[in-house]
Amino acid sequence: MTAWRHTATLSRTFLATAIGACLVAGCGVLPGDSEGSGQTLTVMTFAPEGTKATNMPGMTGMAKAYERWVNAKGGLSGRKLRVLTCNENNTPSGAADCARKAVDEKAVAVVGSYSQHGRAFMAPLEAEGIPFIGGYGVSSEEFQSVLSYPVNGGQPVLLAGAGHQLGRACDEVALVRPDTLAGDSMPILLNAGLKANKMAEASDIRAAEDSADLSTQAREALAGTTTSAAADSKDKARQKAKSCVTAVLGERTETFFDAFRRADSQNKKPQISSVLGSVSQSLVDRTGGKESPFEGAFLTSWYPVAADPLWDPMRKVIADHAFGDDGVDPDDSGTQTTWIAYTVLNEVVKRFKPDENITARKVTRSLNQAEGVTTGGLTPDLSWRYQDMRAVAGFPRIVNGRVTFQVVQAGRLVAQEGEQTMDMTATLEQGPRAA
Repeated sequence: MTAWRHTATLSRTFLATAIGACLVAGCGVLPGDSEGSGQTLTVMTFAPEGTKATNMPGMTGMAKAYERWVNAKGGLSGRKLRVLTCNENNTPSGAADCARKAVDEKAVAVVGSYSQHGRAFMAPLEAEGIPFIGGYGVSSEEFQSVLSYPVNGGQPVLLAGAGHQLGRACDEVALVRPDTLAGDSMPILLNAGLKANKMAEASDIRAAEDSADLSTQAREALAGTTTSAAADSKDKARQKAKSCVTAVLGERTETFFDAFRRADSQNKKPQISSVLGSVSQSLVDRTGGKESPFEGAFLTSWYPVAADPLWDPMRKVIADHAFGDDGVDPDDSGTQTTWIAYTVLNEVVKRFKPDENITARKVTRSLNQAEGVTTGGLTPDLSWRYQDMRAVAGFPRIVNGRVTFQVVQAGRLVAQEGEQTMDMTATLEQGPRAA
């Protein structure tokens, strides 16, 4: 009996010592913990903040909220998630710096990020085999690099979708877009949707990305418009608005439409349009709700409307773990994209053995072999195998070409009557090369 007691005492002492050591060193899985390797998974999310052009603070904010949420419930399959964030400053050097930081910190993936400078950030990631999961889709490299795993169709499907939406309602279209490399492909993409509806190409109106005065562009967009009343009398059979103006300027879209409203002294009121990311529910709320100048505007999105219950899990995470960060707007497409990208990461990590050490190259291999990664209904199931690639010139890695058509009614973004969703893949396959 004495020997048994001595052995039991030694066992308890050894266990307590081992647990204490692990608490300090962070090793292994402790008794009572969920099964897992004990590994810390480092990832990065980068986006521009505090710049004079487009800013996406909701993406990094959502990433940190996701980190707090997933670690509070035991991590990703028992692995602690460490999220690094980086401000890429809307510059090539900033984007490259963020990518190099991900390399230095041995990140297993870059997740849910935004940058127009694909060449700058993809090269460092490709050199180290780090996958880029769920970028916002504004650079062509996101749909060309074998290490990019987009969750939406990015700018290509939004613009082609806007062309479809406007092609069914308008006789002529003017596009106001940034005078940048990313903006140069916009007319080609929009025209692909217009062409599918047997419409002429849109007028191409350029604007400096950081301009605070867009009155010249507003006057140019109005120059060729016809009054809605004239359009109604000439085209009642098709119920088309004679002229439509669409602006895709990111944060400057509000600036443009404010100038546009003031420039419309003849009260022509052409149909206005944009895409999610340039116009959001929060923007409509901030500019007057039902009285907003965006009332009646057409919008094209990748995702269901913000009021859809499919977003409820994301909203709860934001409410519980964003700690009052006003930048994390559940109605913002950047926030939504980051949520979906981290959902993909979570699903991929589940496919590893509990005690397996995960590396960037292993994540890449799993993504290349993954069948039907689910995102809770927010997108079609996503797969990036070779057989899932599409014959879209310049954008072969578009695996999700779906868009949703929305309209601002009574101050709310709602699904447009009629065909509410559409796959733009065939439209882009038939269109000219945009990049």
